[in-house]
Amino acid sequence: MKPPPANGGPAEGIRVGESQHADATEAAHQLARQLAPAPNRLSLVFASSNFAPEQLEAGLAAAFGRTPQIGCTTAGEIGPRGYQQASLAGASLGDDVIDFEIGLLDNLDRLDLHCMTAFARDLRNALQARHGRLDSLSCFAFMLVDGLCGREESVARAFHDGLGGIPLSGGSAGDDLHFVDTRVIYKGQLVKNAAVLLVGVSHRPLEVFHTQHFTPTSARLIVTGAITAERRVTELNGCPAADEYARALGITAAELTPAIFAANPVLVRIGGTDFVRSIQRANPDGSLDFFCAIDRGIVFKIAHGEDLLTNLDKALGAASSAVGEADLILGCDCILRRLAATETGIADVVGRHLADGRVVGFNTFGEQFLGLHLNQTFTGIAFGKEARR
Repeated sequence: MKPPPANGGPAEGIRVGESQHADATEAAHQLARQLAPAPNRLSLVFASSNFAPEQLEAGLAAAFGRTPQIGCTTAGEIGPRGYQQASLAGASLGDDVIDFEIGLLDNLDRLDLHCMTAFARDLRNALQARHGRLDSLSCFAFMLVDGLCGREESVARAFHDGLGGIPLSGGSAGDDLHFVDTRVIYKGQLVKNAAVLLVGVSHRPLEVFHTQHFTPTSARLIVTGAITAERRVTELNGCPAADEYARALGITAAELTPAIFAANPVLVRIGGTDFVRSIQRANPDGSLDFFCAIDRGIVFKIAHGEDLLTNLDKALGAASSAVGEADLILGCDCILRRLAATETGIADVVGRHLADGRVVGFNTFGEQFLGLHLNQTFTGIAFGKEARR
């Protein structure tokens, strides 16, 4: 294994790491040795769903102890060598980089918007008590949420409202493409039906950003039948959803695959901007399940994909320039982007560019940016190398 760059001693700076070990305990210890856990360092851990949750919990507890820690299970990891699979990847930030508050919000299915907003506001207030007016500082928030909870839209909106203008980025936990068991990590525990939130003040230049590589075509699909609670579209343009979507692509419903969905998402227009709504799967009854909330009357436009690698390079380059030079980018990259890169044979190249851009993070079941839950985007938080002036 190529050792990660060491940016400062164990008690300072930013450190990154990875482990490909198949044993959860050994993987956790290998990662911890690279991240140098300590009470004044925040550790972020992104874990393959190959690890049994109970074994990973025990490994993280033994390796990281009482170190502040957040993370989640993934649909693929992004580490110091780019795209990874069946691994642990992570980063840690010392108190010379950020001051922060973290919290766990569980039982999401039982909470209303008021409770979720108050949770985010309380973390913001705790940070503000140490710093005074946060609007004059370089602030950020990073959320991770159970990717199968079905409430990402509500959580993102509530957190955004509670944060009072602090820019929010994040992603939804995955489990490769099993869609069975996704969890967030909080202080070594793997928790279902929950979200974690990090609210921080950066002592280095900071940039919160997102990018997508799709533009709309003229093909329009109107949602005429839906089961909103299940994110399921039953009819498009008055026809069975899978048939009508396939017809718009010039193929049959039998030819629909995850790769087709990744290459041909739909767009919705919100506040004058087009955002991606990605399809998770086609069902035997001809309906389509989505990764984002849907409802009757929504107008979709079939999206046309531009060059993913060029778009990514432009976004990473702009973010790095904005902070002088990026020392770390916390990245949430939709699994469908990785599938599209794999389908077109450029996944290894994309992975190398992510590594060159100093990205650490994971492939998601959805992304969050400000108050929105998105699909097929890359959201990131870039931290500069030098102290903020």
